[in-house]
Amino acid sequence: MRRAIRAALVAGMTLAGTMSAADTETTYEILDFADLDGWAEDDHAAALSVFLETCGDLREPDWVSLCAVARETSDARDFFELFFRPVQIGDGGEGLFTGYFEPELDGALSPGPRYRYPIYRMPPEAQGTGPWLSRRDILNSGVMSGRGLEIAWVDDPVELFFLQIQGSGRIRLPDGRHIRVGYGGANGHPYRSVGQELVRRGTFNAHQVSAQRIKSWVRSNPFDGQELLYHNPSYVFFREVSEVPAEKGPLGAMNRSITAMRSIAVDPSFTPLGAPVWIEKDGASPLRRLMIAQDTGSAIKGAQRADIFFGTGDEAGRLAGQLKDPGRLVVFLPIQRAYALLPESVL
Repeated sequence: MRRAIRAALVAGMTLAGTMSAADTETTYEILDFADLDGWAEDDHAAALSVFLETCGDLREPDWVSLCAVARETSDARDFFELFFRPVQIGDGGEGLFTGYFEPELDGALSPGPRYRYPIYRMPPEAQGTGPWLSRRDILNSGVMSGRGLEIAWVDDPVELFFLQIQGSGRIRLPDGRHIRVGYGGANGHPYRSVGQELVRRGTFNAHQVSAQRIKSWVRSNPFDGQELLYHNPSYVFFREVSEVPAEKGPLGAMNRSITAMRSIAVDPSFTPLGAPVWIEKDGASPLRRLMIAQDTGSAIKGAQRADIFFGTGDEAGRLAGQLKDPGRLVVFLPIQRAYALLPESVL
C-alpha cells in the first residue's frame, strides 16, 4: 500500500532536522518494499556491510539502535524490511544519476621540470565563513607561494582540476609509492560547470559533453582552455590521508572509506548521511541496487540527485564520466521517523 504525503516544510526543514537553502515544497511518498523494482534480487548483505561502515557515527537514538541491531543480524534483507520504510522524497526536480571516482595522478613530493602543479593544503585565512579568493586569483596572485602549503606536485593541470571536482585521489610517486589526498576545504565560491559553459558557447551539444571530451578540448586549446577552467571560481584544497589502507576506498563526507558501486553522494538537505538509499537508475545500463549515502558533492543538489562512486583509476573514471541517466531515489528511514512525516489526518 502506498501512502502519498505532501508537506510544505517551513523554510525547507529537512529530515535530518537542518535547514535547506531552498524554500520549496517537499513531497514524501511512503512505499512498500514490493514497490521497489528489483528489490528481491539485490545483494542485501553487501549493502548491510557498507551500512555498517558508517552507522556507528550516527548519533540520533533511532539510528544508534538500528546500528546495534545491524551488527547482530543474520538476515540482511529482513533487517532492512523490519526496521525501515522506503520514502520517496521529491522537490520538483527530475531524478538524475551521475558518477564519480577516485583519480590517480602522477606526481612527486618535490617540484621539478615535469611536476610543476601543486596540490595545496587550505591556508588559514581561507577558513572563514565568506568566499575567499577565486580560482583565478589563487593560481595567479602568488598568495600560495613560499608558505609550505604544497602536499605534492603533479604533471597535469587538467587532471588536477578534475581531481578537485572528485574531491579525493591517489598520487603515484616516481619510486612506485602512492600518497592519498582527501577533501580539505574550499574557497567558498559556488561551483560552476565548465561542461555547461561549453554547451552555452555552442562548442558542444549537451549530449556530447563528458569529462574526457572536456579534457581533450582544454589540452587542444591551451589559452582558451585555461580560461574555461577559470570559469569555475570554486577551488578545492586537500589534506593527506595516506593512513587509509590501499585496499579501502577514499574517505567520504563522513570521514570513512566509501565503497565502489555501493556508496553514493547525495544532497544532505534531503537525505541523511548514513541512510540506505534504493536507486532505480534507467538509461543504457539500468541499475537497481541498495546504496548507502556516505558522501556529498558541490554539484549534487536536490532530493532526486545522486552521484554513484565507481572506484579508483582510469577505468572507473571512464565509466563514471559516461553516466548521466534518469531514475529515482528512495530513502530508507527508521519506521518512526518515516511515519512522523504523515499528516495527522492520514494516521
